[in-house]
Amino acid sequence: MQTRNANPQIVVTVRHEEITESLREYAEKKVQGINLDYPRIIEAKVILDVEGGLRHKAEIVLFCANHIVIDASSTTEDMYKSIDFTIDKICRRMRKHKTRLLKRHRPKPEDTIKHLDESSYRADFLDNLPEEVTEDAEPFFVHKEAFRLRRLFKEEAITDLDLTERPFVVFQNARRNVVSIVWRKPDGEYGMVDVD
Repeated sequence: MQTRNANPQIVVTVRHEEITESLREYAEKKVQGINLDYPRIIEAKVILDVEGGLRHKAEIVLFCANHIVIDASSTTEDMYKSIDFTIDKICRRMRKHKTRLLKRHRPKPEDTIKHLDESSYRADFLDNLPEEVTEDAEPFFVHKEAFRLRRLFKEEAITDLDLTERPFVVFQNARRNVVSIVWRKPDGEYGMVDVD
């Protein structure tokens, strides 16, 4: 999983004012500092505009993977403050895209066991059951799957669990160098156990 955008191309444009090197570096540093893992940033455009000498407007447009375009703008009395406010808006919108992606992979309420119709069995059906089972059923594998044990942090494993429909994730814990299992509890929280 990607935890940082790998050097996206950043274009800084200033209108109605001369750009200073410190302002350009500040804008580039702020865009490079967006370390959210979804959506992956491919290119960024930063447009800084001074309107009437008092209003400083910062607009940022991110071109991301999967044809996602995120843009935001802010106007304040200081250009650095405008850049900060715009970055905050961009981060909120990126989290919103990730939340939408995660909601798509969660089961819908009508697909869960809570919404199955109730049924009752007649008492005479229960009376006709054999008293003793003579053969023990031999266990068999329903599904066998091989996979490579990945080295992840706990947070990456939880995100991986949210993105798939698996009930648990087994991984090599990158912090403590042990095999760990993360699963989703019925109350929506997560559980984790280390295997020694």
